[in-house]
Amino acid sequence: MPAPQPDLSDPASPVLYEVRGPVAYVTLNRPRYRNAQNSAMTYALDAAFYRAAEDSGVKAVVLSGAGEHFSAGHDIGTPERDAHLPFERKAGLWWDHSDKQGADSRFARESEVYLGMCRRWRELPKPVIASVHGACVAGGLMLAWVCDLIVASEDAFFADPVVRMGIPGVEYFAHPWVMPPRIAKEFLFTGERMSARRAYEVGMVNRVVARGELAGRTDELARKIAEMPRLGLALTKRAVNQAEDLQGLHTGMDSVFGLHHLAHAHNAETAADSLGGMDVRSMKEAGTR
Repeated sequence: MPAPQPDLSDPASPVLYEVRGPVAYVTLNRPRYRNAQNSAMTYALDAAFYRAAEDSGVKAVVLSGAGEHFSAGHDIGTPERDAHLPFERKAGLWWDHSDKQGADSRFARESEVYLGMCRRWRELPKPVIASVHGACVAGGLMLAWVCDLIVASEDAFFADPVVRMGIPGVEYFAHPWVMPPRIAKEFLFTGERMSARRAYEVGMVNRVVARGELAGRTDELARKIAEMPRLGLALTKRAVNQAEDLQGLHTGMDSVFGLHHLAHAHNAETAADSLGGMDVRSMKEAGTR
C-alpha cells in the first residue's frame, strides 16, 4: 500500500511548512542526515509546494534546509532509505516501481521522484527562492535549480560528483542552462566543489550573503517580490520558463535522462550495483560529499 500523506505540522516530518504573511516557508527537515532526500521527503516536499500553490494568500515561497546544510543529495545510505517502498504517484503515469526489477524499476521510480517531481515543482505558479547554506550536492542541486532565485550564504558550496559513479550528472540535468557549458563540463568532469562566490560569478546564484544574514536577506527578497500582483508573477515565471524550454531545457533533460539510465544499467552489469559500487563512505573518502 502507498505511504500515507505527510503531516507537515509534525515537527518530526521530513519537510516543515509555515506561512508568515504572504510568504510560505518550506524547510527540509532531516538535519541528522544533512537533509539527504528519501522518498518520504520528496512526497512531503510535493505536498508542501502544492499547499503553497493553492493558498491564495501566499505570494512567494522560500525553500531552505534545517541544520548545517541545505541538502547533501539523494539518500543513498541512511537507515531511513526507502527507495524500495511504494508511494502514491503524483508526477506521471509510470507504474509502481516497488514490485519490479532492474531498469523496469529504476526508470519508473526516477521518472517519478526525480525528474518528474522536479519538473512539477518548477511549474509552481509562484516565485520560489532557494535559501542555500552549507552543502548543496547532487540531488540538492536539483532542488535549488527548480527554484526561480537562489540566495546563498558565503559558506555554501555546490557539487555534482556522480560522474565518479560513471553517471553523467543528476537526473534533472539543468547544468548547461544554469551555468555556461564549459563551466558545466568542468563542474562535472572534476566533481569539485564550487563556492558560493564562484556560483554567483557564473550566474547560477542571484546573491551571496553572510551566513548570519541568510534567513533575513532571503525573507526580505521574498517579501519584496510578494508586493507584485500574483497573476503578474505567475505569467512572468511562465514566460521565462517557456523561453528556457525553447532553448532546449526540456528536451535536453529527456535525452540526458536516457543516458543516465544507460549508465545505471551498465553499472548493474559490470559493477557491484547501479551506483557503480559507490556509497556514502566512498564518496566521502573521495572528498566529494
